Amino acid sequence: MRALEAGQVIPAWSLPMTPTTIVSTAIATRDWQDVHHDRDVAQAAGSKDIFMNILTTNGLVEKYVADWVGHDCELKGIAIRLGAPAHPYDTLTFSGAVAEVADGLATIEVVGRVSLGEHVTGTVKVAV
Repeated sequence: MRALEAGQVIPAWSLPMTPTTIVSTAIATRDWQDVHHDRDVAQAAGSKDIFMNILTTNGLVEKYVADWVGHDCELKGIAIRLGAPAHPYDTLTFSGAVAEVADGLATIEVVGRVSLGEHVTGTVKVAV
């Protein structure tokens, strides 16, 4: 596991949002909500297209941090807030930094952006 100090910046990571990625990850997380796989239903609900589900977003935040910290890290918590939807044919780009290291925990702030703005903001806590 990487040694963590406040102020460390995590290199950006980008993931193309394809229809296959959005649909398959919704299925993989057992989220059958039709707005994640049926464009007509998503558009009828006011969206321009299908969009990524929160479970996938949460998993990608975890992956982003664990890939950098080390897969042997002990995750102690993830708290996220969704913003702009992640639609097909866009790119989701993550950035992050260690905000604080105290009491045996590192708090890492993460932002995932798409062309419409911030898709996800949040924190990940890992044991140090």
